[in-house]
Amino acid sequence: MNERQVYEYLEGLQTKGIVPGLESIRNLLKRLDDPQKKLKFIHVAGTNGKGSVCAYLSGALKCGGYRVGRYLSPTIFEYRERIQVNDRMITKEALRRLLGKIKAVCEEMVGEGLPHPTAFEVETALGFLYFCEKNCDIVVLETGMGGALDATNIVENTVLCVFASISRDHMQFLGNSLEEIAAQKAGILKPGAAAVSAPQPESVRLVLQERADHLHLPITFVDPDLIRDRKYGLEKQRFSYQNYKRIEITLAGKYQLENAALALEAMNALAKRGFAVSEENLRKGFRETKWPGRFTVVQKHPLFIVDGAHNEDAAKRLAESIEFYFTNKRIIYIMGVLRDKEYEKIIELTAKYAESVITVTTPNNPRALPAYELACAVSGVCPNVTAVDSLEEAVEMSRLLAGKDDCIIAFGSLSFLGQLMDLLHYRRKDPQTKNRM
Repeated sequence: MNERQVYEYLEGLQTKGIVPGLESIRNLLKRLDDPQKKLKFIHVAGTNGKGSVCAYLSGALKCGGYRVGRYLSPTIFEYRERIQVNDRMITKEALRRLLGKIKAVCEEMVGEGLPHPTAFEVETALGFLYFCEKNCDIVVLETGMGGALDATNIVENTVLCVFASISRDHMQFLGNSLEEIAAQKAGILKPGAAAVSAPQPESVRLVLQERADHLHLPITFVDPDLIRDRKYGLEKQRFSYQNYKRIEITLAGKYQLENAALALEAMNALAKRGFAVSEENLRKGFRETKWPGRFTVVQKHPLFIVDGAHNEDAAKRLAESIEFYFTNKRIIYIMGVLRDKEYEKIIELTAKYAESVITVTTPNNPRALPAYELACAVSGVCPNVTAVDSLEEAVEMSRLLAGKDDCIIAFGSLSFLGQLMDLLHYRRKDPQTKNRM
């Protein structure tokens, strides 16, 4: 396959939709000699914070001398980001070669009357093949949207299960109550593994604890009262947790201290299971962790921030950070959301902080809510709202509206933030991000 054929094939796979269940991925991987059985995993589930926690863990383990695979979604800048080894994306050559191999197996399955694997199943198989090829010591594996029926749950050699914050999202697939959603997420728990979790609502905590007890495995919950010596900032933040003193991170957002504390609990559990990292290397890994698109400062005068607040819980966290960091600043929003998200709740939680709002249609996404419809929904809370035709127009208008001491915040669907950050030349300004690309 050449590069054009690769992306045409991947685009065509999107028509296969979402099909929860493990039968198809199991069949696909068996025909590929079950690469996942040759790997060890840190399996990470949750609604918000998964990506940040995965980034901290990958960074610390890499600094500790391990070869670390990382599988994530969605991506910000380009497709190859979703499969990385020690922060380096899958090579274009490996993408072409391995996807060609998978495509041939998928065609064989269809020829036998079996359904074609979905895009996510193909991508998961691709990741496993690449991680095997690169002889990864351990893989940080982020679930797609659920847990029990997620294609990533085909793995057996799970060293540690990690639960980021669990809240309401993807209800059409996971259930309408927090308990139902938590039960799906808890499906990643495996006999013989350990588990750690962020602080959770009591109903979620009970579901996770009950499932862990049933499998006779230990689960540790982060105690937010033990996060102390908090120092917040947009460029650096610092905190202490248990025996760790003054851990420094560069990811912004008030909620990041909780994500980092969860990653510390995960590192403690990993040390007991053969993946120890010195405190010096752990600190270095946390300090150097980057995770673009999550309350990321991309410009300073005026302050321009992008954030992937795409559901109710993420919107609450964004609102909390706005109140904390920008009490006296004039704020302009750029918003773009998907139609199948609870955008009314996102608006309700965030619009009150903005003096003006610019709405966009998320480009190249059939699930996008049109900018005009979003503007109509916003107008009930913030009457100063304008729908625009392109991201370029949104950036230009926001700069015209904002003075050098004001703040522009672009948020909503992650699917448009990468294009927006490229318009602002973010990758040129951040050498570490550029090198990883």
